[in-house]
Amino acid sequence: MRKKSPFSAFIVILLLISLACAQSAPVPTTDPNAASTAIVETIAAIQIQGTASAFPASDATVTFIPTVTPFPTQTLAFTPTSSTPMISVSVDTFCRTGPGKDFEKVGILLVGEETEIVGRHATGQYWYVRNPDVGVDFCWMSGEYATITGNTLVLLIQTPPAGVNTDFEISYLGMGQCSGAWWSDIRLKSISDQVFGSMSLTIRDLDTNTFRSTSTNDFTFVDGCGGPQSPVDILIQGGTVRISTPDFPYNLNAHNISTTITLCTDSDLRGACVNKSISYIP
Repeated sequence: MRKKSPFSAFIVILLLISLACAQSAPVPTTDPNAASTAIVETIAAIQIQGTASAFPASDATVTFIPTVTPFPTQTLAFTPTSSTPMISVSVDTFCRTGPGKDFEKVGILLVGEETEIVGRHATGQYWYVRNPDVGVDFCWMSGEYATITGNTLVLLIQTPPAGVNTDFEISYLGMGQCSGAWWSDIRLKSISDQVFGSMSLTIRDLDTNTFRSTSTNDFTFVDGCGGPQSPVDILIQGGTVRISTPDFPYNLNAHNISTTITLCTDSDLRGACVNKSISYIP
């Protein structure tokens, strides 16, 4: 019979000892709640970390930005004063195609009414207005009986319509005299498309450098010592009148005389005006 070697026996003994140790070692028991507990602990740690980061360190500077609540803007009610130039009258006044009584009537502004002013005459005596009646859109009104409101400084000067001739002729008729007073008699002839309603006159003695002046709303002739004749109210188109100058207290015979006359289409030297001069020796 073949004998076993001592080395083989030693190996067998070691295997038996290993198996015995493996059977006697305790096997760890697995906790079924271990995974859930780990997840809960992890979430709690994250929340603690987030809360800590939301607050600054004690030595940090905190800047607070205030929240501004806007207040509604208040709108004030404002009623502007009208600056539109307006005209009203104290006497019913015609509105005409031009600045003067000889122009055609195209409307009338009655007392208690008013209309807009859109322009002015260079003399400031007439206004270019919106026609208060049906017809042409604009017309001219005298300012004689007018009341003006609003800002007239913005108004532009309007040029009257062309084609209206305003002129007259002047001629010397002779010298008048009565009771120590001497004057000149003058003849006026209209060559105008309009009537003349007022006059200014200046007569000058060039030898003595003295003069006399007058202005009237009519035309008067002095018939020697018979005195003034009935005055003529207007000088019509193409008409003639005789007038007398203011008198001097001495004889004008052989003196150099100059007479200047201004005729206007309206009373008080208003409207369209034109002047002429004449020199003569009585």
